[in-house]
Amino acid sequence: MKILNRDTQEVIFERNKVGSIGELIKLAIIEKVNLSGANLQGADLQGADLQDADLSGAYLQGANLITADLQDAYLKDAYLQDADLRGVDLRGAYLQGANLQDADLQDADLQGANLINADLQDADLQDADLQDADLQDAYL
Repeated sequence: MKILNRDTQEVIFERNKVGSIGELIKLAIIEKVNLSGANLQGADLQGADLQDADLSGAYLQGANLITADLQDAYLKDAYLQDADLRGVDLRGAYLQGANLQDADLQDADLQGANLINADLQDADLQDADLQDADLQDAYL
């Protein structure tokens, strides 16, 4: 199984005998692999521990991130359109310029998140915690 760069299609990280993309990403994070620009479209990352991960510019359209831990993750310019982020922990996450159009952020914890210039058009923010989140110039 491998993770490719979304622009160049070069292999960012590869391991054999891995059961899921979630396991592969966990290994990549443990080995401190830079996942910026990774193509993770539609990946099932439900409940994954992605705390402090560098996913800047990553392509996560339609990904399942339900209850994932993305606390303090770096998601600058990440593409999360149509992603399922229900109950996700994004406390302190850096989402500047991220595309979250049509994302499901119900019950998400976005306390202290940086959402400057983020595109949240048609995102579902029902019961999301945005306390101390920076929404400067965000597109709501």
